[in-house]
Amino acid sequence: MTADLRLRLAELIRQATSGAIGESAALAGGSLRTLGLDSLSALRLIDAIDLEYGVEIEIGGPLAPETLDDLAICIADRT
Repeated sequence: MTADLRLRLAELIRQATSGAIGESAALAGGSLRTLGLDSLSALRLIDAIDLEYGVEIEIGGPLAPETLDDLAICIADRT
């Protein structure tokens, strides 16, 4: 996992949530749901990750990544 990947994911999270989750909050850690990721934002984020990295991520399921770092690990492992 690289710092560039983490920074880009934080930007995608900010965009997907229309700014409700700022980049600094996403980078600080914690559950994306707790930070305010709702179902519509999750769909936007899933689409953005698929378009940018060609990786399909499930958000909200039992094995879904909870944090930005979890997302970064999933993407790094699949690319």
